Amino acid sequence: MIRKIISIDEEKCNGCGLCAAACHEGAIEMIDGKAKLTRDDYCDGLGDCLPACPVNAITFVEREAAEYNEAAVLENKKKKAQEDKLPCGCPGSRSQKLQPKSEPAGGAGRAASESMLGQWPVQIKLVPVGAPYFEGADILIAADCTAYAYGSFHSDFMRGKITLIGCPKLDEGDYTEKLTEIFTQNNIKSLTVVRMEVPCCGGIERAAVTALKNSGRFIPWQVVTISTDGHILN
Repeated sequence: MIRKIISIDEEKCNGCGLCAAACHEGAIEMIDGKAKLTRDDYCDGLGDCLPACPVNAITFVEREAAEYNEAAVLENKKKKAQEDKLPCGCPGSRSQKLQPKSEPAGGAGRAASESMLGQWPVQIKLVPVGAPYFEGADILIAADCTAYAYGSFHSDFMRGKITLIGCPKLDEGDYTEKLTEIFTQNNIKSLTVVRMEVPCCGGIERAAVTALKNSGRFIPWQVVTISTDGHILN
């Protein structure tokens, strides 16, 4: 059928992701750093995404397109909501807020330890984009080796923050798109990136900084580099 539907000019698109966040039907996705209309039948033609675009890359056109399918949209929303609760279908990955607890001192002269982990899950690929603990949060994005190299990682970096971890060398794909969604859809207060000095760790820094820029949000951010022998280099 011929109907009114949105059109996205990819050359103008700056990859901010605001239109995808504004599209409540889920018709727009961020792919390779650009907004794309992935499902004609999810687009209702009302254009909530148009005013969200800062570079006027979205317009209305009339063309042959599948009819808007409200039932499919509702089903997709239910699916997405379920995925947010169980990111990998595993009960152990259920999103939850944690309350840090102190542990008593152990034997052999061990001092009391205190976990500063404030939420679950922590892996970037598993954490739900719309998890409530992101709202108003200070975010720590860390290469997973940093917690092993730096002895006081919990107390010095994790305290009071929502922690996300990953390894750009071992994980498949790139974190940029997921992190852009997190920054775009939530009111994040600050960002700290902790990486190792090894070159491959630059991937997690690039993904975090690029995602922040793509989101169009202006928040305080810093990058801390840890040496392989456990010292802060900057």
